[in-house]
Amino acid sequence: MLRPRFVSRALMAAAALLCISGCACAQTAAGSAKLDAVTIEGSARYKSDQIAAAIGMKPGIMVDRDALQGGADKLVALGLFSSVSYKFSSIPAGVRVTYTVVDAPAAPVIFDNFPWVTDAEITDALRQSGVLFDGTAPFGGTVLDTIATAIEHFLDSRSIHVRVSHAMVADPSSGRQVQQFRADDVTLIINSVNFSDELASKDVGLTDRVPDLVGKPYSRSTIELFTFEQVRPLYLGRAYLRAQFPPPIAKLAPGTANPLDAKLDVTIPILPGPRYTWAGIQWIGNAGIHNDELDRMVDFKPGDPLDANRLTLITQHIEDFYHQHGYLDFKLDLQPHFDDSDTRVTYSANIHEGPQYHMGKLVLTGLSVEGERRIRKAWSIPPDAVFDESVYQDFLDHGIKAAFSGLPVHYDKQGHFLQQDAANAKVDVLLDFQ
Repeated sequence: MLRPRFVSRALMAAAALLCISGCACAQTAAGSAKLDAVTIEGSARYKSDQIAAAIGMKPGIMVDRDALQGGADKLVALGLFSSVSYKFSSIPAGVRVTYTVVDAPAAPVIFDNFPWVTDAEITDALRQSGVLFDGTAPFGGTVLDTIATAIEHFLDSRSIHVRVSHAMVADPSSGRQVQQFRADDVTLIINSVNFSDELASKDVGLTDRVPDLVGKPYSRSTIELFTFEQVRPLYLGRAYLRAQFPPPIAKLAPGTANPLDAKLDVTIPILPGPRYTWAGIQWIGNAGIHNDELDRMVDFKPGDPLDANRLTLITQHIEDFYHQHGYLDFKLDLQPHFDDSDTRVTYSANIHEGPQYHMGKLVLTGLSVEGERRIRKAWSIPPDAVFDESVYQDFLDHGIKAAFSGLPVHYDKQGHFLQQDAANAKVDVLLDFQ
């Protein structure tokens, strides 16, 4: 007879607010029985036997109702699953239990400062250790400490004795959250920084920034942020649109005696790829602004090496132009189409214009009678006129101060807000003075 079981609501709070689902449980007889079989279904990341081993549920052990509940509790505590439920049945050979799980969101993993080993070696060691690891990790849970401990044991086998910690951080290039593991209580200093590609090595502006890193503590995240902010723009500006920047390579400087207190020579690998030339752009979705006007803002000619940094500035100018013509909800999505046969690139420019907003009301609060009179006189967009966001911004930056010139009353704080009414294509300007 099947006996389905809920995981308790009290456990939800103890498990970092994970959502735990299940079904009602029939009362079982007191005592224990041999676990005949355990199955864990629902995970797309891990196999049933891997998960069962991680929580210590193996056929042949003696279990009772509390032990089955304990297995569910351990699954929740791992952090890998957003939902856990189970059901069990009694058979002559013992008890069979099935846990049903739902994978929780996971983040990519970064190994930040382990110059003694490669990422591949750490990953292989983790998988061989039996830890539930597929290159990602949850945002919380006991499995994170298990991963950290497994890394420590692997490094111990290499005579590198460190404590490993973990934390959620922002990835330097994408801004997305990643789970970072790093070695604590080590002194690793950047001794030198080199580039694998000649363009970067010979660029004076880039080499002048290398001292920003030398002498600082080694961190892959720091190197990758430098690569994203300093190296990548160099290549995009020279038409290397698909340049790749693999993880930095750090080696102990010659003569290092203590690997935990060492200087590191760092190489930033660069795979430039081909240089691409401009082959045109197709505007899609625009109605308020004609193609000819947009084309005039794109000053590339067919065959020009494509400076991607300049293209970014052009897209910003196009956005500003739309905002000046009342299209405050404007969005532009540029999609490149690479032709590798002759290294050309064309773009699809998908445009969402939204409504063209017109001036609604100017709402002022906190002003004296004279102060309000001055502000309304200085405001230059008439009611129902097309709303020009650049006029609004200039008014915030300069117009308010000029309007109050000579007024004995001073307003130390000023709040501002645009209240958009898309249905009527109107925008009210709200200004609050204190």
